[in-house]
Amino acid sequence: MATAKEERLPRATESDGDEAPLVTKCGRRIEVRCLRFGRPDHPVDRIALAVGEDLGGEHGVWAALSPDEARGLARRLLQQADAAERSAARPGTVSS
Repeated sequence: MATAKEERLPRATESDGDEAPLVTKCGRRIEVRCLRFGRPDHPVDRIALAVGEDLGGEHGVWAALSPDEARGLARRLLQQADAAERSAARPGTVSS
């Protein structure tokens, strides 16, 4: 879900993440944290992924993922990282 530039991640109840944001080579800051919404007797936990704007000013985006969705994204990222490393080890190949 894309948001307008001036919008920010909801500041409901957030985890106190100790990790600094990851900054990509194109200057985007990527932050991950846990958010808790809803009533105290029925909280809804989400993992917030915020990708900031790039060096050229291209707008950032954020998404609030369920724990299962976050695990699915993590699995896909790790699979693609493995594929990229294997491809780099074999010049002339392209991963899909």
